[in-house]
Amino acid sequence: MGRTKGLPKTGGRVKGSANKSTQTTRDWVQALIDDNRQRLEKDLSQLEPRERWQVIEKLLQYTTPKMQSVEAQVDLNNLSDEQLNAIVSEITKGVGDE
Repeated sequence: MGRTKGLPKTGGRVKGSANKSTQTTRDWVQALIDDNRQRLEKDLSQLEPRERWQVIEKLLQYTTPKMQSVEAQVDLNNLSDEQLNAIVSEITKGVGDE
């Protein structure tokens, strides 16, 4: 029997919280790197530069959040002259101050 429609959701993971298995894997990889730092650095130094950076890039994805692109869409037709002037002033601030 499923959940009755219209009732609030109970239990489960809180919106925005990390998945436990994903977080466990990230923590494990971070601990693995921390515990084997000297050996890892020695092994990395024996690789060719291209291979070295490929390994580093692959490891970073487990410890560094990925950037997301953000796009702002503004309808300039709905802005007043004062608002447009403020935007232009902010954008051009510091231009030509040489």
